[in-house]
Amino acid sequence: MIKRTLYFGNPAYLHKSQHQLKIKVPKVEEEIGSIPIEDIGIVILDHSQITISHALIQELLENNVAFITCNAQHHPAGLLLNLDGHSAQAERFRYQIEASEPLKKQLWQQTVFQKVKNQAAVLKKCGMESKRLDMLLPRIKSGDTTNVEARAAVIYWKLLFGEGFIRDRYGCVPNAHLNYIYTILRATVARALVSSGLLPTFGIFHSNKYNAYALADDIMEPYRPFADLMIYEMMQNGTIYDEDITLEHKKEILSFETMDVWGNKKKGPLMVAVSRSTSSLEECFEGKRRKIVYPDLL
Repeated sequence: MIKRTLYFGNPAYLHKSQHQLKIKVPKVEEEIGSIPIEDIGIVILDHSQITISHALIQELLENNVAFITCNAQHHPAGLLLNLDGHSAQAERFRYQIEASEPLKKQLWQQTVFQKVKNQAAVLKKCGMESKRLDMLLPRIKSGDTTNVEARAAVIYWKLLFGEGFIRDRYGCVPNAHLNYIYTILRATVARALVSSGLLPTFGIFHSNKYNAYALADDIMEPYRPFADLMIYEMMQNGTIYDEDITLEHKKEILSFETMDVWGNKKKGPLMVAVSRSTSSLEECFEGKRRKIVYPDLL
């Protein structure tokens, strides 16, 4: 089932009643909306005058909803997740923590391969030459010891957004929009990992001690090209023309999770594909399978 992503950018009082998220306008106490909590996947809070009841927070977390809070500049600043996302969580934590280094290196090889493959597909879809990325695919070794991922990125970004473009968190347009859509993607992956009974903190490659979502950062890599393609198309049609992320931009970006992708010979929404990926990852840790199921960008 596709879960809904809710964005709140105006003053509001959010509370629960009969398993529904209720929305009220604060000053007039007028109820303007009601959404079944079981239908919600992500909630984005983007205004300093939003009040949310503890009872609502509790039930949203019990339904594995991911919370994203935004700062004064309207950029995502925090992520809150459920701590108890699966009935067999303790056992799955053990499988994950005890995963061998050779297994993690193989899983990272698969991840980098699919990321570069999808980056090449983005270039083809945009009418650009992908041969240089295609040639790198056979060179990806276990653990990506020759750092093909970084070499591919240098080629990819210059082709996609121009010779002068540098992918940097604080860089020029469209870096801010890429940051925003990656945050939504990261929350989606982290939520799916928790649902699969895994710890988002312990990665297969990313391991920065300050990163609480290292595994989410690993598994989202092959999905980044889907996000890149959306931002590229928004630039091409003139929707994005400077660094400002408008409300219209946010509305379009929030539709990202419902875009159709191909994975494991099945076509379906990206959010469902992410859950398929995290579920297959858990089975890899458990020894039931050898490959993570990632989607193809066709």
